[in-house]
Amino acid sequence: MPLRPIASTFCVLSAFMSIEINNALIEEILSLWKDRIGGDFAGYRGHVYRMFNFCLALHPCTEDEKKRLAIAACFHDIGLLSAHTVDYIQPSVSAVRQYLSETGQQAWHEEIGLMIEMHHKVRTYKTDRYPLVEVFRKGDLVDFSLGFFKFGLPSTYVSDVKKAIPNNGFHRFLMKGAREWFAKHPFSPPPFMKW
Repeated sequence: MPLRPIASTFCVLSAFMSIEINNALIEEILSLWKDRIGGDFAGYRGHVYRMFNFCLALHPCTEDEKKRLAIAACFHDIGLLSAHTVDYIQPSVSAVRQYLSETGQQAWHEEIGLMIEMHHKVRTYKTDRYPLVEVFRKGDLVDFSLGFFKFGLPSTYVSDVKKAIPNNGFHRFLMKGAREWFAKHPFSPPPFMKW
């Protein structure tokens, strides 16, 4: 079931912190991709919101940081759905750079590009210049792993986010893609993985 917009941006469901289920910027960006994504839209939208909430819980954000996280969340897997390829990082980075250029936010090209490029890095991404890159990597992994990896987030909060924002088949979609990749490349990791 898709998320329904509510008057408030937050729905307080957890003792740990609020869970954001309707962000104007996320809604605006994703609406541009809805037709192209098609039947997987509700699942992707849910993933964007869950990992966005996990990022906010992992790192107290300024409004600018929150905006950068929202943009990166919308675009981080967009190439997987719009370009229909497992090698989707570069199409995702290209799409976000085009969006940033069109909206006059070119100053964020490098940082948000790195957030997307490194979000499937296996090891910690170390940088003093762009700490959100590691926050983003962790937030995505919390959702990708269905909460197996929590990075210190309380289990109750992870569970509350998952209840508030339905999966809508997102992980089933990922498993289908993984099966197809490994059927063709049984000894090769997917191209989006970085050591």
